[in-house]
Amino acid sequence: MLDKILLFPYYLVLKLRNRRYGRPGAKYRYADAPTLCVGNVTVGGTGKTPHVEMVLRMLQQSPDWHDRHLAVLSRGYRRESTGFQQVVATGSASAFGDEPLQIKKKFPGVTVAVDKNRVEGCELLVHPEKLKSRKYARKCWNRDFPAADYIVLDDAFQYRKLKTNKTVVLVDWNRPVHKDLLLPLGRLRDLPERIFDADAVIVTKCPASLEGFARAEFVEGMGFTDYLPSACEALNPKGRRQLIFFTGVNYGQPTGVYATTEPRYLYAKKIVLATGIASDGPLRAYLSDFYKIIKRFNFPDHHRFAWKDISRIQDAVERNPTAAVLTTEKDVQRLLDYNGMPETLMQRLFYIPITVDFLFDDERELFKDFISAI
Repeated sequence: MLDKILLFPYYLVLKLRNRRYGRPGAKYRYADAPTLCVGNVTVGGTGKTPHVEMVLRMLQQSPDWHDRHLAVLSRGYRRESTGFQQVVATGSASAFGDEPLQIKKKFPGVTVAVDKNRVEGCELLVHPEKLKSRKYARKCWNRDFPAADYIVLDDAFQYRKLKTNKTVVLVDWNRPVHKDLLLPLGRLRDLPERIFDADAVIVTKCPASLEGFARAEFVEGMGFTDYLPSACEALNPKGRRQLIFFTGVNYGQPTGVYATTEPRYLYAKKIVLATGIASDGPLRAYLSDFYKIIKRFNFPDHHRFAWKDISRIQDAVERNPTAAVLTTEKDVQRLLDYNGMPETLMQRLFYIPITVDFLFDDERELFKDFISAI
């Protein structure tokens, strides 16, 4: 209620925008291929990229889609390029954005593209031949890719001009939308009730030992009623049943960033943690069970590392010469853009790979059917 009073103009704009696109006859377009949107109503921190990667893995294992051409479309936040661009694994985060580049490196057989205009981006992914004639696409550097049979849209929930076939909204277990506030008082960039417009809600970053009563309590707190865990669904205030799932984070073993990275630096169990993500709390909690974090650098989300940042990290290493430097897979994409990385850091720089998965097998199987039947 506080944000609705103090930020009433912002709240009113969001309310009117949602009413405009929610009324009958609202103008929007569908893509010429099946589309799945993975989004949220908050600013970062819900795990969109790992969930997009999970969707891709499931589709590649699906009997319906494993031999079809999959594509991912992202805005490419903070990229320096313009218009529609196909992401290449040898490119840079500055050109394409850190998250699209990460996805492309992990899924080389998937077409990954960036375009602020999602309608245009989907059209070109399905009809790549149009890149040869359209004036606005002349700046596209890499035009060779197959026509998409299925498009996963990363962070397009607020892009209302494109109507996707199915929509998944992510909600952070540690920061429920029903307890959050609108920007800048909180981290909500959209009204919390917008989650009821999605086809499915995934509660992310859940504790591994999540009891049934805790699930039911969280679902009720979001505003749902008549929760049926066996069917993974509940009734929303609009009178429509929605799918609700719960996922957790799996951390992998530290992986060297460079060919010269020395594994022996991990043996000391002392680390310098350097991240540029929305929230490093869960990662810190995990690493604290195995390492002593002697220094922590918490840069803003999507931070572009400059000389002064690298210098601060190097100073911390020089004061602790046996320590390793740990970061995230997303941060690596931007760190690799930095020219002239000191050899002392190259030898010590590791990242922690992460994946997400459902806490319960029945939810995993139901979600597979949900994304396949599109």
